[in-house]
Amino acid sequence: MTEALIVILIVAVLGVIAFLLWLTIRSQKAQEDLSAGLQNTIDKNLQSQAQTLKEVNAELVRLQETGKRIVDLSSDLKSLQQILASPKLRGGLGEWSLEKILSAVLPADSFVLQYGFRDGKKVDALVKMPQYSVPIDAKFPLSNFEKLQQSQSDAEKQKLHKEFLRDVQKHIDKIAESYIKPDEGTLDFAIMYIPAENVYYEAMVKTAEDTISIQDYAFGKKVFPVSPNLLYIYLMTIVMGLHGMQIEKQAAEIRKNLKTLNVSFADFVSLWDTLGGHLRNAHSKHEEGQKKLDKLVMQLEQIQDKDNPQ
Repeated sequence: MTEALIVILIVAVLGVIAFLLWLTIRSQKAQEDLSAGLQNTIDKNLQSQAQTLKEVNAELVRLQETGKRIVDLSSDLKSLQQILASPKLRGGLGEWSLEKILSAVLPADSFVLQYGFRDGKKVDALVKMPQYSVPIDAKFPLSNFEKLQQSQSDAEKQKLHKEFLRDVQKHIDKIAESYIKPDEGTLDFAIMYIPAENVYYEAMVKTAEDTISIQDYAFGKKVFPVSPNLLYIYLMTIVMGLHGMQIEKQAAEIRKNLKTLNVSFADFVSLWDTLGGHLRNAHSKHEEGQKKLDKLVMQLEQIQDKDNPQ
């Protein structure tokens, strides 16, 4: 009885030990799983934070670049205001932008900058065509326009607007008198380039309801006011004209070459026919000679047969 009890106690103790070992192993596995899960979560969070930091850094770089562009633009605007404050520099700005547009659209040999007429007057640009030329002025009166933009009073705005229009009228008169010279090869009109869309709008579009129509006045003087966009359209029209004349010139050259080729081809056909006739005669003579040769061979064979009877 005592031995059986001892065996039972030993088995119970072993069972408890096994259970404790199982619990320990299970606890370790759970800890490992928990640790792996935590590590995975931490890794994901770190990756997410790293990606977020990367995106934030990229956005900061973009904001920095944008800020720099804004600063540069502000500096450019201040410089532009300084340029526009001087009539002489203002004209230089118009000439500069005009040159950029002309260079971008027309061939280099199709226009001349600061072209001088016989009387010593110089136009900012002269667009050259084969039979004529088109003068373009790039200066514009802007002093009253600037005052108009800065004015706060409606009455003062109306006053400055009329003064600005009078400035434009005087400038149109100057262009018409100075640059339209048909006796020197220009067309009977000139182009007044206004290198700012808002100035063109103020002078040409807003005057529709005013007593003074600058557009009608300019057309009456044979001066065509253009903004940068309108100038581009004018120049594209000229380019198409140049292209058409170039095609016509090329077509004349092609017609000339075709005529020469046609004569050469006719000579070749004549030579070929002559050669063909010679070849046909030679072939006929060859066949005739072949027949005579065959006949001669036959006669020789007959003579040979008679000399050598079997």
